[in-house]
Amino acid sequence: MTYQLIHRDRATRARAGVLHTPHGSVETPVFMPVGTQAAVKTVDPDLVARTGARIVLANTYHLLLQPGPAVVRRCGGLHGFMGWSGPILTDSGGFQVFSLPGRVIEEEGVRFPLEKGGGKTLVLTPEDSIRTQNDLGADIIMAFDECIPFPAEHGYAAASVERTLRWAERCLEAHGRPGDQALFGIVQGSVYPDLRERCARALVAMDFPGYAVGGVSVGEGHELMKRAVEMSEPFLPEGKPRYLMGVGKPEDVLEAVERGMDMFDCIIPAKFGRGGTLFTWTGKMRIRRPQYRKDRYPVDTSCGCPTCRRFSRAYLHHLFEVDEPLGKALATVHNLSFYTELMARARRAILEDRFRAFKDEFYAGYFDRRRRPGDGGA
Repeated sequence: MTYQLIHRDRATRARAGVLHTPHGSVETPVFMPVGTQAAVKTVDPDLVARTGARIVLANTYHLLLQPGPAVVRRCGGLHGFMGWSGPILTDSGGFQVFSLPGRVIEEEGVRFPLEKGGGKTLVLTPEDSIRTQNDLGADIIMAFDECIPFPAEHGYAAASVERTLRWAERCLEAHGRPGDQALFGIVQGSVYPDLRERCARALVAMDFPGYAVGGVSVGEGHELMKRAVEMSEPFLPEGKPRYLMGVGKPEDVLEAVERGMDMFDCIIPAKFGRGGTLFTWTGKMRIRRPQYRKDRYPVDTSCGCPTCRRFSRAYLHHLFEVDEPLGKALATVHNLSFYTELMARARRAILEDRFRAFKDEFYAGYFDRRRRPGDGGA
């Protein structure tokens, strides 16, 4: 994997680039749909591709438990197993493990109770995570780190950073496929500038192919998320990709793009879609509201996604009212298309040196609660 920096916006830290992987090239900034268990919930891979998505994410922890890496490897790796021909990124499982009740952090790794294990426990180590990701065969894999909750005391966060750095070295040593899988290091440090700098500088010295900013979307809120990026980004190399993990809402993504991040993932567009909330250029639309029962307009009159080209708000409202799974699929397709188009417009604005103006224009429409007939949002 290589990264090509194409252009930096003159007034901000926003970047446009191209990520070259064994399964294709991806223009950045980019949003990656989350396919936690080797599937974007309710949506066929071909339809995911029709949303404009070029790279998807899957999760090591869940796939380690079911069906197991050996099954995935036997079926041609994740690409063959899930029928996705484009690039794939796998998370290390760290975020999921550290959110589990009853987990015990040891120098070797993390010990946690199996949800359906009848009292059995499992130890996940950096080596286990990397070996599993090697078997899964994603184009980009992540180091196993400690993702601490917010808030955290400085002393605990400092010890956690040092553990994350020791684990990062073990991940590099365990990595068996460096020629075709790019291993990213993850910057931790909570909301402490000295720790973010310490972690970033040490990881860069290890010379990873790319870097992620982790430890966000753990309850710190929008403003502290921005600060965490600002604390980390200056110490990351220009010529390698930067990935902000688990973010987020459209406004979170745009603020992070402005601060120099290239890659994003989050369950929000798919999860919100399955719940009947759709993103439009004039705000969020809750399709189950009674006002849409007879509405013949598409979800967003300015959207050209497969859902908006074919179906009305009235039809989606009906599908959700009768609990028809197709409604969840169509809403997810629309939301993923919205995020893909948001990133494409952001990229064009960067190339034209007008990213901040683009962001302001987007906010003016997205957060304006006054609606005209035919507009999306409610």
